[in-house]
Amino acid sequence: MKYVITGSTGHISKSIVIALVKEGHDVTVVTSKQDRAKEIESLGAKEAVGSVEDVAFLTKAFSGADAVYTMVPPAHDVADWKGFIGQVGKNYAAAIKAASVKYVVNLSSIGAHMAEGCGPVSGLNRVEAALNALEGVSIKHLRPAYFYYNLLNNISLVKNMGIIGGNFSVADKKFPIVDPADIANIATRYLLTPDFTGHTIQYIASDETSTDEIASTLGKAIDKPDLKWVTFTDEQSLQGAIQAGLPEELAKNYTEMGHAIYTGDMFEDYWHHRPASLGKVKLNDFAKTFAGAYNNKTAVAAH
Repeated sequence: MKYVITGSTGHISKSIVIALVKEGHDVTVVTSKQDRAKEIESLGAKEAVGSVEDVAFLTKAFSGADAVYTMVPPAHDVADWKGFIGQVGKNYAAAIKAASVKYVVNLSSIGAHMAEGCGPVSGLNRVEAALNALEGVSIKHLRPAYFYYNLLNNISLVKNMGIIGGNFSVADKKFPIVDPADIANIATRYLLTPDFTGHTIQYIASDETSTDEIASTLGKAIDKPDLKWVTFTDEQSLQGAIQAGLPEELAKNYTEMGHAIYTGDMFEDYWHHRPASLGKVKLNDFAKTFAGAYNNKTAVAAH
């Protein structure tokens, strides 16, 4: 089969590409950076260099594909983050229609049932809506939980203030969290065996924990057994993000998402459609990754 994978060589996309190539399939990887070409070729895939904001480019890249994996790449310099995300979804939909693609595995997010009030994830709600407007295309929306790797953003807070936290706290067993490896495994399964029809949703989580357990587990891994989770106000979170150098638009959206976690709204639909089984990577496993990054032994990108 012929596949097109967006997301360049990010954690999830790269793992998908490796798995598909291993099975002998024809794989093209969409990337915005020419300097990723050699890495993509080394994986046994072909590169398509261009922008997800260019429908003509996407249409050409998608042409002839049996299935496409779509994800919205990160953007750090946009004036309207939700709008940007939603527009990429419309671009994908237009290209999928023009290229007559029949199967799509789309990376969305937990919380994408919220059209408003969930930061960038509400942008992914727009992506799902754009894709769901397509007729004759089978679409599987993957809604992974909160990424473990988001916790790496707390390393400086732990080092400088001896605490970890955010503008939310979540009770025991109520915080679904996920590793990219588990997302990639499920995405690959649906791509290799596209037996889904219509427009359906699959939630993905590796573990279900709490913010207190996160602090305790990560603290033990870095020899800070008394590490505590601290809940900040929305205003404290917003100002802290801006002072840390995050653009105001992104800081506002992340604060909004944190608020949706705090109220439980972001996870509400997950509990109504909880996955039958959880992934392999547990909090204790991620704690080793966190400790490596904390001690500067590894460099891990959070995407």
